[in-house]
Amino acid sequence: MEDISLVTVVLMLPLVGMLVMLIFARNEQTIRWSALTFSLLTFGASLLMLRNFDTAEAGLQMVHKVDWITGESFVIRYYVGVDGISIWLILLTTFIMPLAILSSFNSIKDRMRLYYAFLLIIEWAMLGVFMAQDLFLFYIFWEVTLVPMYFLIGIWGAENRIYAAVKFFLYTMAGSLLMLLAILWLGNEAGTFSVPDILAQLDQGVLSFSTTTERWLFLAFGIAFAIKVPMWPLHSWLPDAHVQAPTAGSVILAGVLLKLGTYGFVRFNLPLFPEASDYFAPLVAVLAVIGIIYGAWVSYGQTDVKKLVAYSSISHLGFVMLGIFALNSAGVQGGLLQSVNHGISTGGLFLMVGILYERRHTKLMNAFGGIWKAMPLYGGISLIIVLSSMGLPGLNGFVGEFTILLGSVGSDVLSWWFTAAAALGIILAAVYMLYMFNTVFMGPLDKEENKRLPDLNWQELWSLVPILIMVFVIGLQAGFFFDYMDVSVQDLVNHVNNSVMAAAGQ
Repeated sequence: MEDISLVTVVLMLPLVGMLVMLIFARNEQTIRWSALTFSLLTFGASLLMLRNFDTAEAGLQMVHKVDWITGESFVIRYYVGVDGISIWLILLTTFIMPLAILSSFNSIKDRMRLYYAFLLIIEWAMLGVFMAQDLFLFYIFWEVTLVPMYFLIGIWGAENRIYAAVKFFLYTMAGSLLMLLAILWLGNEAGTFSVPDILAQLDQGVLSFSTTTERWLFLAFGIAFAIKVPMWPLHSWLPDAHVQAPTAGSVILAGVLLKLGTYGFVRFNLPLFPEASDYFAPLVAVLAVIGIIYGAWVSYGQTDVKKLVAYSSISHLGFVMLGIFALNSAGVQGGLLQSVNHGISTGGLFLMVGILYERRHTKLMNAFGGIWKAMPLYGGISLIIVLSSMGLPGLNGFVGEFTILLGSVGSDVLSWWFTAAAALGIILAAVYMLYMFNTVFMGPLDKEENKRLPDLNWQELWSLVPILIMVFVIGLQAGFFFDYMDVSVQDLVNHVNNSVMAAAGQ
């Protein structure tokens, strides 16, 4: 298998799996196992891609580029590749999807073929976002992610699913239209939608923006990405979407879909608009810190365990944004790794909530209490995932948060108080997570309906065990993950700093 086509193999396997399932799967069992098989094949191919990745190379690798639409003054390409910025987000996507599919085996009973087809489509589209190097191609994948998630929430969600699905769709679509206008303007000015070609034109002085134009372009892209993250105050669609979505929908939403926003800032805003990134960094950091504190505070006030986990995402992703806009290597690497950590830990939390919901059909915390005594294996695994989300040293969450704080306190564009406020968010995270765990798992087992709750079955166990493994692997071997990002991130940070200094010199 040639490197030039490996990235395309990873990208297209979910689409092939969907077609095979739709054409050849004849019963429910075959449908389930076809979807799971192709998601595992995609994960295996992504591991092969990781193995072939050269950690010493800063630029794109395993590039596949084919002209698609050619006009007199522009060209649109199927242009995909991978570098240190995207490699772990691609692996996160292929890792999360088999777990999301496996978690659905017992919970989804109707329109099963359509359900698993949507899961495979959204995997294909999310991979496309992380791989696309052409702005037009990126926008297509970006928009396609909306459709399957809209239907996953709207068809298989809870009682207010239509409201949540429409709110999710309208919020994201509104931001996307601003980004589309910026993409069209940028492609027209550059004569190409290829991101590497546009960057080359900017570096060579062939293409340049006025300060005002660059800042407007930053905002047009940035608002679309901020809605997807979501950053405060553009976050209100997220709790509704999470609470109403089926378990797999919540796992995918928290595990991967929100990372499309953080990735967009790193992939597009920082390199294409470096002066504007430097200019807006304090504002983004203020919003990030507000999100950290607000998300933690509101999480503590929840009575619905799924809504608590949903609001915690706003807080955790505030850390990611703070790291990215520290505009130094430690901050950006910490932000990228914490994106992966959040996907693993919060994906695990939503799996936990789904397992309880299938047994009791309620998400209210006061409906439980003392269930560790009835479900000891489930309780032990849940404790580790809760501690990882809190950032306990030795587990995955600690490494990302520590590196972000290290980048924040050493940033040339951010004040020290951003770091102090973010550190307060870590304390608040411990408060609301331990409150949730104490309410649900600890205390007397005094409700009759909880005393006979069955412990984990094989399907639930195998959806949680990979999460546990990665919690410890990242926590104890973080250097391995940073090695893949280091050169690409350093190259990006140097580009931003050099562009800012050149602009200041003018």
